Amino acid sequence: MSDQSIEQLIKIISKLPSLGTRSARRIVLHLLKKKDALIPQLVDALQDVKEHIKVCEICGNYDTESPCSICSSATRDKNLLCIVQDINDLWALERGGLYKGHYHVLGGVLSAIEGVTPDDLNIGGLLERINKEQISEIILALPATVDGQITMHYISSLLKDKNIK
Repeated sequence: MSDQSIEQLIKIISKLPSLGTRSARRIVLHLLKKKDALIPQLVDALQDVKEHIKVCEICGNYDTESPCSICSSATRDKNLLCIVQDINDLWALERGGLYKGHYHVLGGVLSAIEGVTPDDLNIGGLLERINKEQISEIILALPATVDGQITMHYISSLLKDKNIK
């Protein structure tokens, strides 16, 4: 690998969340030290994700199938829907193992400062689900921030005429 290749890899890795140039440089150096073992595994894992992972057409989760294993599970409570900001939130709730309903990933929260409007979020998909499915209870698991509160209020106002707890 040329110096240009190494710099290109550092630049790509530094674009990942929570990683800057220094962290990316440490990761690349670690990969280079163990390149025969780690790099082929990393390439294979990235290729596998690229080829097989899909976005669930119902909830927005990542899985090898669409609908995902959560949406297609017969053991989950189809009347219960947990609305989350991002897939990371869904995964955190799943790791806890206590919630047994379905999810809906918004893909963000409303934000006047960042210019995020309802059209930028998966709110249309949420309303379609509510009209099609027999959802009796919704849990708004959104961040306790101003933007999260605004998003919860907005969704609540859309659902005020529905018979949903």
